[in-house]
Amino acid sequence: MKNLETSSMEEPEKTGMIDTWLDKHSSIYTAATRHAFVVSIRDGSVDLSSFRTWLGQDYLFVRGFVPFVANVLIRAGKESGESSDMEVVLGGLASLYDEIEWFKREGSKWNVDFSTIVPQKANQEYRRFLEALMSSEVKYAVIMTAFWAIEAVYQESFAHCLEDGNKTPAELTGACHRWGNDGFKQYCLSVKNIAERCLENASSEVLAEAENVLVRVLEHEVAFWEMSRGGN
Repeated sequence: MKNLETSSMEEPEKTGMIDTWLDKHSSIYTAATRHAFVVSIRDGSVDLSSFRTWLGQDYLFVRGFVPFVANVLIRAGKESGESSDMEVVLGGLASLYDEIEWFKREGSKWNVDFSTIVPQKANQEYRRFLEALMSSEVKYAVIMTAFWAIEAVYQESFAHCLEDGNKTPAELTGACHRWGNDGFKQYCLSVKNIAERCLENASSEVLAEAENVLVRVLEHEVAFWEMSRGGN
């Protein structure tokens, strides 16, 4: 889901509806990007069995995320009116092959047999949510807002584990760099700018739907972290 190591030109960060919504829903955004599971990685107190749970469940999630991103790519090609949209999304889709291979290597390293992993409730519900977003009735601005939020939570979370003062265990720094690197940050900003451009001319109904979807993504992310720590 989320690794673009290649460097890219800095893009000026824009403020818009997404930033307004993040301010409005700051508590759930903080819960998603500074969850206790993430904080435990940063401070070195993480239960490695929780990390193994996350690894197995996120591998399954990524395999379900591929069709979602492919759908976003199709929508970008048909509906955006901007050829650059398709190029941005295509870069994200292309990175998913490397991501799946990374999970396989990590699974071997941590003795996690993905063939025996069953998706837990939070994982199942998140993937069903993604499947619903793939409906042609969901507006392009809405699906792009969701796409940004899914990617941005991991970028914000794992970048936090690399900030000054971290005590992230050495064996987990690879995971943190995978999503916390500057290349992925710039990719997320590119996706955000696409979403913001689409939201600028959206109707009040579409804006309300996009805001609701943004919040729901954050709720699913929190539930996923909780699941990794032994919740549902």
